[in-house]
Amino acid sequence: MNPTARPAPDEALPPQGWLGRLADWQPQRHPWWLRAAVAVVLTVLATWMRMALAPAESGGRFVTITLAGAVCALYGGFRVGMLSTVLGMLMVNYLMVKPYFSLAISDPREALWLNFWFLLTQTVVVGSIGLMQRHNRLLRASIELAQQSQRQMLDNFEHSATGMAHTTLDGRWLRVNQTYCDLIGYTRDEFMRTHWREFTHPDDLGLDQANLARVISGEIDTYTLEKRYIHREGRVVWVLLSISLMRKPDGSPDYEIVVVQDITRRKAAEQALRTSERLLWQAQQLAGMASWVYDARERLFTVLGESDRALGLPGTRFSDVEMLERTHPDDRDRVRHRWAAAIRTGARYDIEYRLRFGEDWHWYLVRGEFERDAQGRVTNGIGTVLDITQRKLAELHITELNASLESRIQERTQALRAAYDELESYSYAVAHDLRSPLRIINGFAQALDEDNPALSDDSRKHLERIREASKKMGELIDGLLKLAQMARGELQREPVDLSAVATRQLRELAASEPERKVDWHVEPGLLAMADPPLVEALLQNLLHNAWKYTGCTPHARIHVGLHTADGAREFVVADNGAGFDMARADKLFQPFQRLHMPHEFKGLGIGLATARRIVLRHGGELRAEAAPGQGARFYFTLSS
Repeated sequence: MNPTARPAPDEALPPQGWLGRLADWQPQRHPWWLRAAVAVVLTVLATWMRMALAPAESGGRFVTITLAGAVCALYGGFRVGMLSTVLGMLMVNYLMVKPYFSLAISDPREALWLNFWFLLTQTVVVGSIGLMQRHNRLLRASIELAQQSQRQMLDNFEHSATGMAHTTLDGRWLRVNQTYCDLIGYTRDEFMRTHWREFTHPDDLGLDQANLARVISGEIDTYTLEKRYIHREGRVVWVLLSISLMRKPDGSPDYEIVVVQDITRRKAAEQALRTSERLLWQAQQLAGMASWVYDARERLFTVLGESDRALGLPGTRFSDVEMLERTHPDDRDRVRHRWAAAIRTGARYDIEYRLRFGEDWHWYLVRGEFERDAQGRVTNGIGTVLDITQRKLAELHITELNASLESRIQERTQALRAAYDELESYSYAVAHDLRSPLRIINGFAQALDEDNPALSDDSRKHLERIREASKKMGELIDGLLKLAQMARGELQREPVDLSAVATRQLRELAASEPERKVDWHVEPGLLAMADPPLVEALLQNLLHNAWKYTGCTPHARIHVGLHTADGAREFVVADNGAGFDMARADKLFQPFQRLHMPHEFKGLGIGLATARRIVLRHGGELRAEAAPGQGARFYFTLSS
C-alpha cells in the first residue's frame, strides 16, 4: 500500500450490512415534521395490526405499540419515539379498554399500573436507543475529525513547498512528497528505490552521516545543515536539510522526519554578494575611495570593511572632533558650516576639502546622507570619501595653464584682428584703386574706336576684347568689394520674414525676364532672427543662382521652404536646374570658383562665397546637395 495514499470519502465508514446501516442511521438528517408524520402513521398501523390480530380482551395490548415506539425512536430519535409511545397509550386506552371508544376506564387501578409500567419500559427502551444514536453521532464526528486531520496532515505533507519524507534509521524511505522528488529530478518510484547517499554530494556525505550518528545515539534529537544534492541531470542543488528523530513510547528510535528546502538561488545570491563585495573592495582600492557610517549619538565615524587601506588611513574609527582637527585651517569653517546645514536641514552633504592623516595634506571629496527618527533627529549617516589630490593638483595646473593660455590667446587674437583688419583694408583699397585705371583703359579703348573709323576689323575686335576684359575686371573688383563689405560691421539681429523677402525677389526676377515660365513656390511663415540687409543679400544670391541655372530647363521649378531632419530645422532653396557633381563640391563656396563653363552660364563665382560668408557671420551652416541634370538644394541655418 502506498504510504502517501489518502482514503476516499466513501471509505470513511465502510458498510456493515443492514444492521450496520441501521446502527449508523442519523435521524437529524430528516426534518422534524417528516419524522413526526412517520411516527403517527407507524403507531396507527401498529394499533390497527393489534386489533386485527386479536380481540381487545385477549391481553397484550401494548405489544405492537411497544414495537412501533422502538421503530419510531430508531427512525426519528428520542422525541419521536416518545411521541409514538404517548400516542399509542392514548389509542390503546381509547380502543382496547372497556368501555371501548371511550377514555373512561372500568378498572382505573389496573389501567394505571399497566400504563405506568408501559411508559416506564418505553422510556427506558426509547432512551437507550437515543443514547445509542447520540453515541454513534459522537463516534462518527470523532472519526470524521480524525479523518479530516489525517487528510490535512497528508495534504500538508504532499503539497508542502518544501521537500518532506519519513525514513527508517537505515535510510529506507517510508513516504516522500512530490516536492522532494522534483527537487532532484526523480519520479516517486525511482526515489523510493534510491538511498539518500546516492544523490548526496560526496564532499557533504561525511558531515551528514556524522550528525545522523549523533541523532541515533541520542546525543541530539535534531540537526540542520546546508548540503548539496546531485540532480539527476548532473547539476548541483543546494538544500537546507533538517532531520528530526521520532521515538516510540518506550523511548526507542522509531523513524526520522526529513525536511529539505531548495536554497540554490540563495547560495547563488550569496556568492554574487561575495563577488560584489570583492569587486567593490577592488574598485575602492583602484578609485582611492572609502565608505563610512556616522553614529550621531556617539558622534563617531567608522570606515566600512577594509576601505581604510584604500586611503592609507591610520585607523577605522574617528570622532567628529578629531576629523575637524585634521582638517586644513582654511577649510574648517566651511566644513563646520556644511556639516551643520546637512544635520539641520537634511540637505545632502557634498564637499571638497583638505585633510591630513600623515605628513602631507590631501584633498578629499566627501559625500553623505542621513537617517532620522520620528522626531526628525539625525540617528546615523552613511557616505563615501574619495582622495582627489591628484585631480586637484591637475586642476590647479590646468588653471595656471588656462590663465597663461588666455593671455596668449588675447595677444594672438589682437594680432590676428589687426592683421585681418589690415588685410581687409588693403583688399578694399586695392579694389577701390584699381577701378580708376580700368576706367581709363576702357575710355581710351572707346576713344580709339570712335576717333579712328578707318580701323581694320581685326583692330576693332582687339579693342572690343580690351573693353570686355576691363568690364569683367570691374565686375571682379565689385565682387571683392562685396566680400569685404560682408565681413565688416556688426550684426543687427531682428525678426525677418524670409517668406516675404523671397517672394518679392522672385517676383522681381520674373518681371526681369517675362518670357520665362518658372513655377516657383515659397512656404509661408519662414521667420528668423537675423540682420535684414545680410539676409536680403543671402536670398538674392541663392535665388539668383537658382534662376540662372534653371534657364535651360523646361518646366523650371524653384522652391523655398523649411526642412526638418533629426530634430534640426533648416531653410532650403531648391531648383530642378543644371545641378552639379558633388565630387567637386569642395570648390562650390570658394570665391571665383565655378563648376560650369563660361559659355554655359555667365557669372564670376562670387555669389555662393558671399552667401556662405553671410551664413557664417550668423553662426549658421550652409550646405548643398545636387546631381548633374537633377537640380540643386541649398540648406542653411541662421543661429540666434
